[in-house]
Amino acid sequence: MPKFFAEKENISENQILLDGEEAKHILKVLRMQTGESLTVCDGCGTDYETVIESTEKNSLTVRILEKRPSEAESAVKITLFQCLPKASKMEYVIQKCTELGIYKIIPCISERCVVKLNSNADAAKKVERWQSIAKAAAKQSGRGIIPEIGMPVTFKEAVSQMAAYPLSFVPYENEQGHTLKTLLRASQQPDCAAFIIGPEGGFAPEEIALAEQNDIQTVTLGKRILRTETAGEVVLSMMNYELEL
Repeated sequence: MPKFFAEKENISENQILLDGEEAKHILKVLRMQTGESLTVCDGCGTDYETVIESTEKNSLTVRILEKRPSEAESAVKITLFQCLPKASKMEYVIQKCTELGIYKIIPCISERCVVKLNSNADAAKKVERWQSIAKAAAKQSGRGIIPEIGMPVTFKEAVSQMAAYPLSFVPYENEQGHTLKTLLRASQQPDCAAFIIGPEGGFAPEEIALAEQNDIQTVTLGKRILRTETAGEVVLSMMNYELEL
């Protein structure tokens, strides 16, 4: 059954108003009619089974038949701090990590990032674009939430935020002893977790030192060095398996 997202303010006790791009897709692309069923989500983890009650030119109203928590969401809310990669790689990261259940993605500017943001306005424009990609991926994969794309932070700010999580770690190509599998199996099923993926050039030694000073564990993902745009989805796949998400 098709799934769509509605603004929370458009959801009442018995009805939901759908407008904008969602209404356009339903009415113009799918050509759905009164009486047809669809799933509507509030973007915060609640799904509504509905039937189309009435349609207008650019909007429609659906009647709520059933309300329930989304079954597509993980018990652990995972945040990815992604150091900015080149070209369109960030879009790929957002799309695939959304499909794999990420809760939040925060772009990070580390020492070896090639990509630079010229201004706050430039950053806001990119985040708006990335947020739309997250929404599209959430719809495609049947998510119950739309992952939030945060405003870019510095590496130091990322470490400060990660230190507050009950589980946080840094995949690092020079780590030999500590594996992600060992770390996850030793964890006590936290309610949230965070990890950071470096840019194409990797992390600077002083960045790793700062992470370790803040009790953020470095881990190895195996014998091969992964590309920045694939490392995040590999980590999420491992976490989904080990934590049974």
